[in-house]
Amino acid sequence: MTDWVGLYNYWIVVFLMIAGLYIVIARGNLIKKLVGLNVFQASVFILYITMGKIVGGTAPILDEGIKIYSNPVPHVLILTAIVVGVATAAVGLALVVRINEEFGTIEEDELEEQERQT
Repeated sequence: MTDWVGLYNYWIVVFLMIAGLYIVIARGNLIKKLVGLNVFQASVFILYITMGKIVGGTAPILDEGIKIYSNPVPHVLILTAIVVGVATAAVGLALVVRINEEFGTIEEDELEEQERQT
């Protein structure tokens, strides 16, 4: 039983992935879809950071007596991914604003209805 408890980070990742995917699929509002994508993205960030941490590992600075080092590459990749994610979210929000200005709605169903009418 204690093996399951020690993996709480992975349970959080699974929950956030399922929640984010559900929001993207089940909601018709474009803003909610962007929020769902960001939740899913955050779960991937947590997964990479969790896998990159070694228990008892230190920063990769050479020093006498230290034998276990944590790999810094996953953390650096996630920092880059966060910047890209923020930029992507900003572009997505700008597109939603333009869609709202053009069509007067951000609901998927109403947009499809307007498309059928034209």
